[in-house]
Amino acid sequence: MGTMGTIFIFIIIAVIMIFIIVYRNASGQNLYKYIADNTTFIYDKLAPYTYNSVRQKIKDLGQDYTPHQYAAQAFGFAAGAAIISFMYFYSLIISLIYAACAVAIIPYLNYLRCKRLYSEFIFEQIQVYTSNTIMEFATTQSFVKALEGVYESGVLDDPVKADVKVMIDMAYENGTIDQSLSFMSTKYDFYMVKNMHQLFLQITNEGAKDTAESLENMSQDIDTLVENVYRDRLDRAQFHSKFVQFGIILYFMCMLLQFMLGKEKYADLLKLWYVKLLIHTILIVNSGFLVSGEKYYNENVGAE
Repeated sequence: MGTMGTIFIFIIIAVIMIFIIVYRNASGQNLYKYIADNTTFIYDKLAPYTYNSVRQKIKDLGQDYTPHQYAAQAFGFAAGAAIISFMYFYSLIISLIYAACAVAIIPYLNYLRCKRLYSEFIFEQIQVYTSNTIMEFATTQSFVKALEGVYESGVLDDPVKADVKVMIDMAYENGTIDQSLSFMSTKYDFYMVKNMHQLFLQITNEGAKDTAESLENMSQDIDTLVENVYRDRLDRAQFHSKFVQFGIILYFMCMLLQFMLGKEKYADLLKLWYVKLLIHTILIVNSGFLVSGEKYYNENVGAE
């Protein structure tokens, strides 16, 4: 058995030992649940305070990772980082350091994921709010009554549902819908929200008699906008998949370099400190490239 095979055995043993230690320290808890609980603790400490409510909503929607998925993610990141860094440096210590760094980035990636899911949820809620308010208004010819109909229909979920209740209360308290519209347009900065509110404000202030055509045009605009957003979401998901594949392939460029130079020549180069520094830089830059791509993919999803 060669040196590489021996070191890989040590890596496997180290991973097993880590899992055993974690399990023993879990006081009889399920290992997956223990990892998930500790990951949650990290989220609560490092993430902005608003993230707690966002993640709670994702849990309520049943879209949060299960304890098994948390453990699998941590193990996959650690194993992948260890293997890739070992192919670059043939060092167990360096591989373990990179494995630890890979696991440390998981809370941030899951933070981005939860923000994306929450953004998608809010967009869908706003779509329901605007479409149903227009339909209710066509029947009641009253914006406040339309809001009450949407609120009582049960089609909305918090926080949008609670904000619609605030709009209703503000309208009755102030005697006008101006403050209500301003409140909702400011909190949910969507094109369809502002346009619908502007239309209702115009109808209310000018007393338009025939609003059917305007409401129908507004409803069609919303449908077109929503269709474009969902199409863009699918395109972004496809691009994201290809982007991740490309980023992972870049990690294996060292194999091509070793093939061109020969393993012994490459090992001699690793003894030079500036060569090691260059390789570390390549790994870090490529990792930053992937993280920045994840950030781009998960931000502004559902926005217009």
